[in-house]
Amino acid sequence: MKAIWRVWTISTVSLSLLSLAHASPWESLSEPNRSSSESIGGYANGCLLGAEPLPLNGQGYQVLRSQNKRYYAHPDTIAFVTELGKKASNDLRTHLLIGDMSLPQGGRFSSGHSSHQTGLDIDIWFRLADTKLSLNSLRLPKPQSLVDMSAYKLSNKNWDRRHFQLVKMTAQDQQVARIFVHPVIKEKLCRSEGGDRDWLRKVRPWWGHNYHMHVRLNCPLDDASCVNQAPPPPGDGCGKEVASWHPKHNVKSLRPAQKPSEQVKPKVVKSTPKAKKVLPQQCQQIVRNLN
Repeated sequence: MKAIWRVWTISTVSLSLLSLAHASPWESLSEPNRSSSESIGGYANGCLLGAEPLPLNGQGYQVLRSQNKRYYAHPDTIAFVTELGKKASNDLRTHLLIGDMSLPQGGRFSSGHSSHQTGLDIDIWFRLADTKLSLNSLRLPKPQSLVDMSAYKLSNKNWDRRHFQLVKMTAQDQQVARIFVHPVIKEKLCRSEGGDRDWLRKVRPWWGHNYHMHVRLNCPLDDASCVNQAPPPPGDGCGKEVASWHPKHNVKSLRPAQKPSEQVKPKVVKSTPKAKKVLPQQCQQIVRNLN
């Protein structure tokens, strides 16, 4: 745990220094605009109109690192977190630690994520706060990884049955589109579930999510300019699918060395550059007004 904390502290300081050099224009906006609430564009290419702040302390939750001003979201997201906090308090007897949500008018962070731009993404830490944290602890919180990263296995000392319950009850909410967790955590959830496996489809393996889960909500029904992500593929995502994320699975088998005469010059495949994302017009207007 100390090693994780040292790495976390160094990374946090490094990202803070980096953000000073590469600040996002969206971070200069300290307040939401007065428009009607609307999520614009995609999760990784958009903005947020009429955002609301999540109260920093509520029933069953606390907001981490509020000094970063990343606790704004679409009103539907605020209601979702508020309700999830109540469930955590009543059913799990703990408090959730809420990490990054969105900036006051959405848009891209200078560091940490490429998503979280439309007020529909929430990071919820796996560290369960059975007693509420102090203000100092909230400003510089210590993470709790559920994965032994060097061994690529679950950290049994940090795993709590309530982690399973938390992910499941979150995934079963109809507003939730996806939940990103580390592949090892996904494997544990697959092994722990019996017959009710539909919710597992929403839980997607993704690197970097060993100490928190990233909850992504569907676009609000009335937000015509909001772009949903494609639905997850059919099935529960367990078995071979999650096993394919294992590092050993991706190591190619060694072939016998070829003689010089047998060696084939590899073909050079030119990669097609990805099309540059175009920010939605409503978001472009917000940026233009900053100049």
